[in-house]
Amino acid sequence: MITRSKLVDQLRDYQIRSHHKWAKLTIFSPKPNLKQICVCRTDVNVARLLALLFGALVISSYVSLHYRYFRISIIIIAFGILLPTCLKISRKVRLARKRERRLLLPLSM
Repeated sequence: MITRSKLVDQLRDYQIRSHHKWAKLTIFSPKPNLKQICVCRTDVNVARLLALLFGALVISSYVSLHYRYFRISIIIIAFGILLPTCLKISRKVRLARKRERRLLLPLSM
């Protein structure tokens, strides 16, 4: 017989598993809520695309260093460093806007 406590345990286990499902992509997600349960496919696809772009930048910087194109390698490494930092800054800006909108709502809501 299925009891309420068993259902609660199953739901908790499901939430824990789905919480860690996309943990590796949180670095490259443009939105800060990639760890939540209802994740849009577009958010995950954008995070995957940015992760692939970062990987391509790393590989191309290695190749350019191997062929001794130091200026091109420095430019590629700079883009590789700027990509995660810009994403982190944009996430913080979105969270700040979201907090600001919440503060503007009347207290009765």
